[in-house]
Amino acid sequence: MGFNNRDAPDMVFRISLCHNPYMLGTMVQTAELVEVFRKQGHEMTFKKGEFVIRPGESPSGIFYIYRGLVKAYDITKYGEENLLIIRKEHELFPLIWAITGQERSVIYEALAPTVVWRISRQQFTDHMQSHPEALAPLLDMTIEMYRLHSERILNLEYRTVRERIISFLLTMGQRFGQQTEKGLLIAAPLRHQDIASSINASRETASRELAALERKELISSEQSLITLHDVKALRSQLRNQ
Repeated sequence: MGFNNRDAPDMVFRISLCHNPYMLGTMVQTAELVEVFRKQGHEMTFKKGEFVIRPGESPSGIFYIYRGLVKAYDITKYGEENLLIIRKEHELFPLIWAITGQERSVIYEALAPTVVWRISRQQFTDHMQSHPEALAPLLDMTIEMYRLHSERILNLEYRTVRERIISFLLTMGQRFGQQTEKGLLIAAPLRHQDIASSINASRETASRELAALERKELISSEQSLITLHDVKALRSQLRNQ
């Protein structure tokens, strides 16, 4: 699949903004994979809080996030939400189902106004089989998912809740950070319950530790958006505790 239409240069440019030079796939290979979703897919829009995949619902296809954020979570036996990952622009989901066909009880919900392109799993697998060069960007996405889940496991090695919160916030800052006058803004809304479930702590304990970091003026929060005022000081807390 080539780039003969007027939208292709813009697509390559948008992907180049998040392309890592150490990735296996080239920007053009990634853009060609995205073109499958753009040309063959069904465009869907979601308001913040709307379900993309509802509780107990089987995936209706493979989704590419063109704009927005999508939260993936499950429900614990105690009836609480357990945040698994936040998907951002230029990512596919559900990736495990796309590759293996194995379903998991994962709920996907828009965290912001979101636009996705959806193709069927058959379209996805047909393209992968007929275009083996598309496997490189897909492997990049799979490795990134593995890295994020590995970081979550490593985070749990910290003994105190405060250390785990700081580690979690630094990881989120690396993934969603936008530099502002006040510091590094994590441009993804994070509820205290989401943070607590990610670091294996109660909501009450997580809220108390977040408040302590705010009193020290290391972070601030407004409408679930957290700003890291001093990344260096936060990192030093992990070394010194």
